[in-house]
Amino acid sequence: MDPKVDWVQQQVVKARVKRHTRNDLNFVHFNDPKWSGMWYIHCGDRSSRCRSEMNILAAWQRGYTGKNVVVTILDDGIERNHPDLAQNYDQLASYDVNGNDHDPTPRYDSSNENKHGTRCAGEVAAVANNSHCIVGIAYNARIGGIRMLDGDVTDVVEAKSLGIRPDYIDIYSASWGPDDDGKTVDGPGPLAKQAFEQGIKKGRKGLGSIFVWASGNGGREGDHCSCDGYTNSIYTISVSSTTENGNKPWYLEVCSSTLATTYSSGEFYDRKIVTTDLRQRCTDGHTGTSVSAPMVAGVIALALEANPLITWRDVQHLLVKTSRPAHLKANDWKTNAAGHKVSHLYGFGLVDAEAMVVEAKKWRSVPSQHTCTRISDRRTRYIRPDQYLNASISSSGCAEQADQSVVYLEHVVVRVLIVHPRRGDLQINLISPSGTRSQLLAKRLLDNSNEGFRNWEFMTVHCWGEKAEGQWTLEIFDSPSQHRNPEVLGKLKEWTLILHGTAVHPYHSHTSHHSRSRMLEIPSPSRDPKAHEPQQEITEEEEEEYDGPCHTECGDQGCDGPDADHCLNCVHFSLSSAKTGRTCVSQCPLGYYGDVEARRCRRCFRGCETCVGRASNQCLSCRRGLYLHADHSSCVNECATGYFADDVQRQCAKCHENCLKCVRDSDRCTACNDGYSLAGMTCVPECADGTFFNLEEMKCIICHHSCATCTGPGKEECIQCAKDFLQQEWKCVPACTEGYYPGEAAGLPQKMCRKCEENCLSCQGPGVTCSRCREGYNLVSRTCIANATCNNADEVFCEMVKSNRLCEKKLFRQFCCRTCLMTG
Repeated sequence: MDPKVDWVQQQVVKARVKRHTRNDLNFVHFNDPKWSGMWYIHCGDRSSRCRSEMNILAAWQRGYTGKNVVVTILDDGIERNHPDLAQNYDQLASYDVNGNDHDPTPRYDSSNENKHGTRCAGEVAAVANNSHCIVGIAYNARIGGIRMLDGDVTDVVEAKSLGIRPDYIDIYSASWGPDDDGKTVDGPGPLAKQAFEQGIKKGRKGLGSIFVWASGNGGREGDHCSCDGYTNSIYTISVSSTTENGNKPWYLEVCSSTLATTYSSGEFYDRKIVTTDLRQRCTDGHTGTSVSAPMVAGVIALALEANPLITWRDVQHLLVKTSRPAHLKANDWKTNAAGHKVSHLYGFGLVDAEAMVVEAKKWRSVPSQHTCTRISDRRTRYIRPDQYLNASISSSGCAEQADQSVVYLEHVVVRVLIVHPRRGDLQINLISPSGTRSQLLAKRLLDNSNEGFRNWEFMTVHCWGEKAEGQWTLEIFDSPSQHRNPEVLGKLKEWTLILHGTAVHPYHSHTSHHSRSRMLEIPSPSRDPKAHEPQQEITEEEEEEYDGPCHTECGDQGCDGPDADHCLNCVHFSLSSAKTGRTCVSQCPLGYYGDVEARRCRRCFRGCETCVGRASNQCLSCRRGLYLHADHSSCVNECATGYFADDVQRQCAKCHENCLKCVRDSDRCTACNDGYSLAGMTCVPECADGTFFNLEEMKCIICHHSCATCTGPGKEECIQCAKDFLQQEWKCVPACTEGYYPGEAAGLPQKMCRKCEENCLSCQGPGVTCSRCREGYNLVSRTCIANATCNNADEVFCEMVKSNRLCEKKLFRQFCCRTCLMTG
């Protein structure tokens, strides 16, 4: 009720499991004792079967060790005083969300349960050459820890952890997620989703936070990481694992959102990963995809040292471009239409640290991200057993809308609304216009849920670089794994295709960027090697009047030299600068406007990128980080109520007329105007009692006559019952049916039908109040008791009656229980 509260949600504890597996050319040498066992970085024994294709040594030899890059491990804490971590430990990149303080030290117990975060931290940034334990992949990086898994994990806990110091922390590494049990479908809640979005928009001062995620360890349970909303997000870098021989590990989950792969453990005879361990020790038993996320976080730290200006999307492009299939064994390797080799097991392949830093060093940021959304027609399609259902959407890539146009693809998201009696029987594929097939979902034998998929988002990176335009086909196959009611069919009610990508080629559009970089490389006067050479002094007598051609921007008064800064007056505008003096230009640069009468470039109000005057309300566009409020023509840090920040246009755009507040789009409402209420993220009219809002017809529709309030037209969709009706098993009935009695509904101003005791057909209330029994039962003191027992053995029946404390002389004269009469 407090006016300062915008939104409230009851927090629920979520199951989040740490992704470690359970027990069911060497030119460089370090003095760290476990260095020789770090087979995934170097091959100390050239006759051994170890491989070094991740090229971490080669990246080090180029001088990149993660210096000035900050990585944080989201986990159960890190041992900040560990001898291999203390030197690189960063207090500013750490927090204890579970304990609400600034010390992320794990909670110690006899089982060392909270060792996971410390192990991951060592992989990233263990100190080199300190004669202790191991060498981290980015051994000069700063390492922090967020302790958030040692307690109840709620949406608030996750969101707070993901949003800690986004302008300071560069990379967040997470090796956990929902249960990898083969039957869970779960992901980030609304607050965690918002934290991801805020991170990629505003983290690293607008370049975007980098979230690295372990893909999951549910392979033995037949799990599929597309049912994990964290690895399935476009904002996270989902990382898979392979064994030292390039085989598929037993715990590996497959899915189309996996971007890249590193080495990890495999069968019991395969070597595992060595790293730091709890109580200032080391271990050579780190396992699972938990290993792979911090490894990639370390490699990305090397790339960020090579080029601190790469964005969160640049990092993903770099991984796509430099990861290699190498010797990884998978029967589904394919080359997509853009020439990228990709697999559902390994994404684009094994990360290559040297290739990453080489590419990062010369990288120019890719063009801005566009998003094109297309919704299918709202026609229910039935999913019949053992048959394929194909549904298609034809997309132009939003070519008609410049701000949404997608020509070259990055992530492709499919949002589905599917009703199904057994979710685990479904297999879903997406086929791109170029013919690339992505497996969005494989059959899950342990998933017995009848909940289906309610606006669940599947994501694929397999179409990366392909053209967006053309026909997209969603292919659904239902193969019943057990006996099901053949009359209950699955239904595809709606699906949405969301294309993320760029309007121009991401790598062929850098002409202007390269030109700018060349300009930046031109030596300044102070660095000009000729600047310090003695110059011959020119006296007035020696100075000659210039009579050559003037610059085209010079006016009718002529010039005293050939360049634009030699003009005596200007054709268009004069731009004055303390550094360059006065220069004639055809157009005023960003931050200035052209004063036509004075023929001068005058500076805009601070924050304005382009303007028509010097006042704060004369802006046309704003500098990075600010938004143009079009109604006031001013630049603001945050948009006012009723507006949302449009990052593409860099302006405050008006929310939908029904929205009081919205985010990212005009119709993604978070609060509504009077007379409307929130349904998901849509503001719908508040309908009168006896009606409900129909989203398809966009109007209030009358409920079933038995409902006072409802969510739909059916008799099973009542919330409250109409007068003279009682609620029974999700329906409203005029009178309770056989086996039920009318009772009070807790917290509701209506009666409901409650179930009588077992075997009772008619009763007046709870407990022993039966008045009529099912066939085969006798009514004994208002309780139904099987009558067959009495016919077989009096003593057995009598013992049963006594155990129920129903043995009474008068009562059992009517029956055959002589023993009861004798002892009664």
